[in-house]
Amino acid sequence: MPAFLYQEKIDPDHTMNFLASKRLVTTALVLLAVFNVALLGLLFWQNTCRVRQTPAGHQFGFHPVFEKSLALTPSQALSFRQLRRQHFIKVRPEIESIALLKQQLVEESLKENPDNTKLDNIASSIGFRQIALERELAEHFHELAKVCTPTQRDSLKQILNQLTAHKQAMRMGRWMEQRQ
Repeated sequence: MPAFLYQEKIDPDHTMNFLASKRLVTTALVLLAVFNVALLGLLFWQNTCRVRQTPAGHQFGFHPVFEKSLALTPSQALSFRQLRRQHFIKVRPEIESIALLKQQLVEESLKENPDNTKLDNIASSIGFRQIALERELAEHFHELAKVCTPTQRDSLKQILNQLTAHKQAMRMGRWMEQRQ
């Protein structure tokens, strides 16, 4: 008789013993632990190495529109990218601290009896940090302008005004969507 026609009787107790065996349970636990460690590593990598994940410097707000619209030379484009990278690395801690302060502001304001002094202090702290960010942004724009020729500076001014207006319109649009 051919082997594929041969059927062996399966002992149900044997199957249950296999599923309950220490070897299977241990193997499953080890695999779960490995998968958990791998997942935690992936999450850590995503949150700390985000800079490397986005192409062509977009994580620093450098868009090819700068290079094309301003007709930057390769050395100017490199300087732009470096300045943008330095700026965003420099202001990131301030942005993160503002986000934390805003979270504290929300938490305090939602209490049954919010402490107005604490709310004022948090709001003032946010304001001071925002002032520092705006000052850094102005210095950053100045540094970018120093890389440009006078004609490129005029184009840079137009681009930055358009980006600022676009960002403001996007914020307003999101606010309007949330209101509806």
